[in-house]
Amino acid sequence: MGATTLITVAPTGAESAKADVPALPVTLEELVRTAEECEQAGAAVIHVHIRDDARPTLDLARLRDTVQALRQSTNLIVQLSTGGAVTDPYEDRLRVLEAEPDGCSLTCGTVNFGDDVFMNPWSFMVELYQRTQQLEIVPEFELFDLGQVRALHRLLDKHGPPYGGHVHCDLVMGVPGGMPGDTRTLVAAVEALPEGASWSATGVGRTSLPVMYAALATGGHLRVGMEDTLTYAKGQPVTGNAQLVERAATLARLAQRGPMPVDEARAFLGVKASAPA
Repeated sequence: MGATTLITVAPTGAESAKADVPALPVTLEELVRTAEECEQAGAAVIHVHIRDDARPTLDLARLRDTVQALRQSTNLIVQLSTGGAVTDPYEDRLRVLEAEPDGCSLTCGTVNFGDDVFMNPWSFMVELYQRTQQLEIVPEFELFDLGQVRALHRLLDKHGPPYGGHVHCDLVMGVPGGMPGDTRTLVAAVEALPEGASWSATGVGRTSLPVMYAALATGGHLRVGMEDTLTYAKGQPVTGNAQLVERAATLARLAQRGPMPVDEARAFLGVKASAPA
């Protein structure tokens, strides 16, 4: 089997409002439909934020219902966000794991996020990481700048490998306050990663395409979606998440590393076999 590209879709996020972005999936029905379309288009992982009446929420019952619904309707790897919104308290972000997802995000440090601050102090990182190990949930290490790569090394050195045994990172690039979305920075970040780690890259906003091209050119994987990108081209709003997945899949095929099938992605990431919904 030739090399393939892991495509993650992040369909909603916690920042954009439905009133401003009508195509944003915010209800459970919209999210499930989006997931089905994105799986068909080539995604293997769905990175999930949920809403309550269009507002971001970490309500545990809703999270459980979401995980179950996605498992019933798709074969996608369900990765819940533990970042939530920048205002969410740490205890709520830790409780996300009780919804029993396949995976979760784990951000390796605090970062200025536009006009806000996304808080991830060391003690929170450690507690979240140890809970993922205990609950057998695969973390994806979210890295917003090069200092966070060093924090990841520290976390692994002090607390051992993640559940599943494989370190997979996502380089989040182009956030105001984080590392820029350019090739030079991507290469520097990749060279600093732990030995044997795999990685995806996310280009926020107008860095979306440059980061995608750079990731494919350097052997990386891709995360796309309306959490990160709302404009398909200048003056052309995104019509839906599947549009972004289809573009990523097309570019991956042009790079001769087509989309990674979900079952292959489970083995690659060290995720448990899909549990019955």
